[in-house]
Amino acid sequence: MRSAALCFVLAALVMSSALDAQQQRRRPPAKAPAPPPAPPKQEPAQITCAEQLGTGIKSRASFCFVLAGRDPAQGVLVAVPPHTGTATLTFHLHNRHTYSEEEMRAGRGYAQYTAVVGVLTMVGDLLGRGAVQSEFRGARDLYDRISGGAGPGGMKAVAPIGDELVTISIPDKVDQVSLLGEILDATTAAGRETATPGRPVALVSNVQIEYRPAPPPRKR
Repeated sequence: MRSAALCFVLAALVMSSALDAQQQRRRPPAKAPAPPPAPPKQEPAQITCAEQLGTGIKSRASFCFVLAGRDPAQGVLVAVPPHTGTATLTFHLHNRHTYSEEEMRAGRGYAQYTAVVGVLTMVGDLLGRGAVQSEFRGARDLYDRISGGAGPGGMKAVAPIGDELVTISIPDKVDQVSLLGEILDATTAAGRETATPGRPVALVSNVQIEYRPAPPPRKR
């Protein structure tokens, strides 16, 4: 009896081992863990500017006109690198002032500006807006002066005034956006000025993009 029972136990153990081995052979290999997400990057954005004002003497920043219009292709184009999740676009927005020593001496130098720009996808979806408001009473109110002009000290008459930091969220899959002028309400010695298609509404500088790089495509 003991021999028969021992044989039965041994047979059961052999069968159990065979079943375990068979199940292990059928079990799919464990998937390799997904690589950790890439750390976020912040860098100057690649932009296409239809009309450049120039480089600031103090800030060394490059200033670009934002034109009024409705066609995204006519705006300041900002390339957005391939990214995972939401990217963040930041830029400094300025009003545009034409400085005149003659107007200052004549007591007609005061000016007031309000400008609004929109950030759109290339199919026209609005992602957000930025606004800047400023007043001019004297040269100290200017944010910067621009080199490369014919005025005193080689400065241009047109200069940025005011400075607002604008932050816009960029959805996944969007690889380019456009900055277009929407509203201009300016009162200067020359009179009242409003947004006209194709004309400057504001100035933009220091365009930056923060994003988490998309993973490389999987090999097939």
